[in-house]
Amino acid sequence: MSPKVTILTLFPEMFPGPLGHSLIGKALEKNLWQLEVVDIRTFAEDKHQTVDDTSFGGGPGMVMRPDVVDKALSAVMEKGKARLIHLTPRGQVFHQALAHKMADSTLPFVFLCGRYEGIDQRVLDAWDAEDVSLGDFVLTGGELAAMTILDAVLRLIPGVIGDEKSLEEESFSKGLLEYPHYTRPRAWEGREVPEVLLSGNHKKITEWRLKEAEAITRERRPDLWNKYINQHHLT
Repeated sequence: MSPKVTILTLFPEMFPGPLGHSLIGKALEKNLWQLEVVDIRTFAEDKHQTVDDTSFGGGPGMVMRPDVVDKALSAVMEKGKARLIHLTPRGQVFHQALAHKMADSTLPFVFLCGRYEGIDQRVLDAWDAEDVSLGDFVLTGGELAAMTILDAVLRLIPGVIGDEKSLEEESFSKGLLEYPHYTRPRAWEGREVPEVLLSGNHKKITEWRLKEAEAITRERRPDLWNKYINQHHLT
């Protein structure tokens, strides 16, 4: 059964957005995954469809109301029968290993996209929301974060990527950043393709690519490099 994704948002017109294009969009057309977009504002009961209010304790900005968000959640999920992802800078930082775990999940996903100063904590606690962050920065809302996470997860679903072997050598798959790639023309603007890639010697090519991946990781991501050398008992 193809995985189902539900998006709860104040801006439903933003979807599918980039998820409707390229490989992920083709997979959606082929029903390799399903998308439902729900407008949180339709669950507000006053004539102005109010979804937010001022923060208790004072401070700038508005907070999304728990009663409205709860009604939206109640309409799309049951506790224990879906995985609720709340996009927030306070969450665990999203990474490739988490993308694989999410891709292997058999539960439907519900992505809760906050706005303003965020969502009342009580409704997040009531629904056991899983806080996930893209990184140490702040966006205006959770929609772009949801799209980015879904792009990373959905491409791991069998059938979405044509050559699934390419997933085995990309960045983070083995704890390293990916090695550089080259294609035609062989010479461009005075720059040549590394000779080893033209040799046809697959053993040497594999060794070169590993050395390049290690060098790039060591230079650009010392945190990943330290984990890698500890795992492989390197010095």
